[in-house]
Amino acid sequence: MSILVGSETKLLVQGITGKEGSFQTKRCIEYGTNVVAGVTPGRGGGTAEGVPVFDTVQQAVKETGANCSLIFVPAPFAADAVLEAAYAEVPVVICITEGVPTMDMVRVRRFIAGSDITVIGPNCPGVITPGEARVGIMPGYVFKEGSVGVISRSGTLVYESVAQLTERGIGQSTCVGIGGDPVVGTTQVEALRMFNDDPGTSAVVLIGEIGGLAEQQAAEFIASEMKKPVIAFIAGATAPPGRRMGHAGAIIVGAAGTAAAKKQALADAGATVVDSPADLGKVTERVLKENSIPA
Repeated sequence: MSILVGSETKLLVQGITGKEGSFQTKRCIEYGTNVVAGVTPGRGGGTAEGVPVFDTVQQAVKETGANCSLIFVPAPFAADAVLEAAYAEVPVVICITEGVPTMDMVRVRRFIAGSDITVIGPNCPGVITPGEARVGIMPGYVFKEGSVGVISRSGTLVYESVAQLTERGIGQSTCVGIGGDPVVGTTQVEALRMFNDDPGTSAVVLIGEIGGLAEQQAAEFIASEMKKPVIAFIAGATAPPGRRMGHAGAIIVGAAGTAAAKKQALADAGATVVDSPADLGKVTERVLKENSIPA
């Protein structure tokens, strides 16, 4: 089992004719992802990387049955691309674009509220279900089929944690880069709920960072509803208050946004908190053994 993407995914790529869109489309196809359509306004009727290109998402969905969209559209227009996919009722929309204005994402969240549409990102590496579908920009070779779910605000730390897991023979069910912006399409709590409900996921690695209250909210969910072990790491322990560190959302404002506060909340909720990213693989292996969960 998996969440969000898998062997049943029929992928369309918005912005497929751009440099990054075409390059990553090729990588997705090589991984084995079923890419059925691309969308670039004004380029309909052509092809890109052997994939038919349409002028609109609605046309692409009608003709191909696409059920997932991957977005490589420049930041000023990315939210409109997400809304176009949502309006066409594409159930999973994954936006890679960095620099999307925060208020644009507020509009997106308002539009999808109460619907069955899941938006991942923006400013994220995407989603991968090892051996089934790569929908994003992840280096597919570091992933291994298995039962540990991964959620991360940081793309780089997805790759680092997964490389450690794979090296120890621990496979992953699905890995989700939710993005590091102040407003994202899917929160840590929402991703945790998906993994909690997924019978193919036995444990979850949760990678957070300074800024906001997302990890505290995740801790509340872990304490009240999570039925599977959670291994957590918080990046930014040495960051100075008031200075943005990398991601737009990684800025400490008030005591709750510090790494220490987030780590304490997660520990109090029952998660196993890792102090160094270099120990994620080792600690996950230990937690699986303690809970008699096969790698």
